[in-house]
Amino acid sequence: MKKKVFKTSPLPFQGQKRRFASSFVVAMNDLKSKQEVKVIVDLFGGSGLLSHLAKSIFPDAKVVYNDFDNYSERLRNIDQTNKLLSDIRKILEGYPKGTKIEHNKRSEILKRIELADKSGYVDYITLSSSLMFSAKYVVNIDELRKENFYNNVKSCDYDFNPDEYLAGLEIVHCDYRELYNQYKDMEGVIFIVDPPYLSTDTKTYGSDKYWKLRDYLDVLKVLVGANYFFFTSNKSSLIELCEWFEKNKGFSNPFNNSVLNTQNVTLNKTPGYTDMMLYKFVK
Repeated sequence: MKKKVFKTSPLPFQGQKRRFASSFVVAMNDLKSKQEVKVIVDLFGGSGLLSHLAKSIFPDAKVVYNDFDNYSERLRNIDQTNKLLSDIRKILEGYPKGTKIEHNKRSEILKRIELADKSGYVDYITLSSSLMFSAKYVVNIDELRKENFYNNVKSCDYDFNPDEYLAGLEIVHCDYRELYNQYKDMEGVIFIVDPPYLSTDTKTYGSDKYWKLRDYLDVLKVLVGANYFFFTSNKSSLIELCEWFEKNKGFSNPFNNSVLNTQNVTLNKTPGYTDMMLYKFVK
């Protein structure tokens, strides 16, 4: 039986790379025709979508998915999430879609979620996508209590097999620097580098801080002399910064001779931005 290949992550995830799925697959297949790939290391694994796609293209390679955000835990608790969303749908039966959920219904939903929080498992990020506007998330019950609710509840259960999505991946949970140092000297290794975007709120990544320029510049160290896929956006101005340092300070620009792929992104009514994928194969 042919293995299912996902083109988007099964559950909501801030910053998942579904827009780059097709171009990532094309680039990976191009690499496959040119050199042997033994190890693929997804340093900031996120939703695991890139790891999943990489494994589908290189089934015999070792693919390491750094699940620092515990996305796999969300996947494996999908039955509890579906049950909770099913109960919320019943509470909202006949309630207009897309409208604000008023006091009585909101209180009833909140009580059901509080019960799940005390006795089971709650995937607050998936829950957020059903009760809030797009791209807005909470990560615990205290944050949820402060929010207005809207009836954006998914009309049916999430239908996927977690084992199918995660099949063949070596799942780890560690600092990206530790993982890089473990594999940097291996032959035939590719690094997938998709850090949180500059000046973005990283609470849904399991962190309570913002990703600063210093953090971004530290990440550049893993690109030097490596085969890589790197993701950023024009908000960071990182490419221009590296070009300036190369021109004025003799800095070795890790993006020289890389291939650039871009995607324009618009969220709600906020100003759009450009997502970028750069990749380079040097050895």
